[in-house]
Amino acid sequence: MAAAAAAAAAARGAGARAAAALLGGCRSAARGQLRAGPSRPLCTAPGTAPDMKGYLWERYREAKRNTEDLVPSIMNNLLNPDAIFSNNEMSLSDIEIYGFDYDYTLVFYSKQLHTLIFNAARDLLINEHRYPVEIKKYEYDPNFAIRGLHYDVQRAVLMKIDAFHYIQLGTVYRGLSVVPDEEVIEMYEGSHVPLEQMSDFYGKSSHGNTMKQFMDIFSLPEMSLLSCVNEYFLKNNVDYEPVHLYKDVKDSIRDVHIKGIMYSAIEADIEKYICYAEQTRAVLAKLADHGKKMFLITNSPSSFVDKGMKYIVGKDWRDLFDVVIVQAEKPNFFNDKRRPFRKVNEKGALLWDKIHKLQKGQIYKQGNLYEFLKLTGWRGSKVLYFGDHIYSDLADLTLKHGWRTGAIIPELRSELRIMNTEQYIQTMTWLQTLTGLLEQMQVHRDAESQLVLQEWKKERKEMREMTKNFFNTQFGSLFRTDQNPTYFLRRLSRFADIYMASLSCLLNYDVSHTFYPRRTPLQHELPAWSDRASTFRLPLLQEAHAK
Repeated sequence: MAAAAAAAAAARGAGARAAAALLGGCRSAARGQLRAGPSRPLCTAPGTAPDMKGYLWERYREAKRNTEDLVPSIMNNLLNPDAIFSNNEMSLSDIEIYGFDYDYTLVFYSKQLHTLIFNAARDLLINEHRYPVEIKKYEYDPNFAIRGLHYDVQRAVLMKIDAFHYIQLGTVYRGLSVVPDEEVIEMYEGSHVPLEQMSDFYGKSSHGNTMKQFMDIFSLPEMSLLSCVNEYFLKNNVDYEPVHLYKDVKDSIRDVHIKGIMYSAIEADIEKYICYAEQTRAVLAKLADHGKKMFLITNSPSSFVDKGMKYIVGKDWRDLFDVVIVQAEKPNFFNDKRRPFRKVNEKGALLWDKIHKLQKGQIYKQGNLYEFLKLTGWRGSKVLYFGDHIYSDLADLTLKHGWRTGAIIPELRSELRIMNTEQYIQTMTWLQTLTGLLEQMQVHRDAESQLVLQEWKKERKEMREMTKNFFNTQFGSLFRTDQNPTYFLRRLSRFADIYMASLSCLLNYDVSHTFYPRRTPLQHELPAWSDRASTFRLPLLQEAHAK
């Protein structure tokens, strides 16, 4: 997880330095107080009646001044949103073969596509599952949900969970309304979700698991539709079974894909739905110029991929790829050894020929990775595969097959831009400093001190809420809860060697570049070490501009 929260590291490090400096010349006295217990305010002469309230507020003001002085220097060290971040050391000089997913990896879609999916699935609920026609009044809100959320299928609540299975209070929604913290704690007998209730390996709700994790970018309209229909039932006092609702919405979203509704709409108006990314071709051309082999494995159908690639890359797009596989049915593609490949001809028809070799310029359907490895010999750490779905695209490849993996996280760019704002840096720096103050001053247990500390805790809670709202009013950042990594980030850190906002970030690096994960201090290590170690620096924005 070292690089995952890198964008906030400068602010956190500065906050830590401010907190460490807040005692000024009284540091040695502070250490003595922490060892011996609080007998008087720090730096107060023996025999003097302590004014704890005045003492604590003076320390508060001093810390505030220190923090304000640090912000300008932090603003000179902003992070580059077009950088690549590493969880695991990896050298591109070792990579001979590059593989790609299609949707949200090679091609990006406009927000209008999510509106299309939401509306089509909502209409399927009405027309095929006999849901009330009144739900048609609900429209897709692109600002409601974020990726990586968990949905409790039996309780019909959507929430954000951290890397330790704790629910972030204030992010639990039933319908479109937040569930009070007290109700959440009563519902789950605390805020921890036991392992047996969590989603399965692929984020699904199965085999007794009551949670579903939404990891796919395409799942954003699904979360919104679930919440809207729940809202309708709750507002109208409709007695319904949450499990049936979840299944019906899931099936409707699936049918938008399987029945070709989404594919047909995109092909009919490709300029409306596909964000033209001229840099996609530039990335592929750069790799081809350096003699790298490339392949495409996608779950999307042949004609859909062909039209999209012609639009963003050109009519000769197949010449850039050594192997193209469509309708692969990932993640089954990586695990099922039984399904053979089928060749797809120019008209999209499936041929019955037995496949002895995967030929350049041809398109193949289905198949499995074991047959793929047998026919190509592309094994191990010389292969780097990019995808946007942490489970379906990357998990099996890194755990079972030893491929290197790169995650495409489009949300990363917008989050880094928020983290680079002065308002965010000021808030985060002071939040970390205030937390340090609370940690050090909690040794003062008298009633007067505790009242001051309660005020600080209240301010800290308000600032946490403010920090969450910088990213998403309901759920906050994709990568963090209040102080912990999210469950999404935990899985990203485990299954992706590197991650970036888009493939275009590769254009900023040489094909022999080595990615080194930044050594962030563990809880029992000195934080000052990473500040002094200039060799492990973050990819800064001003350096990118200089280049």
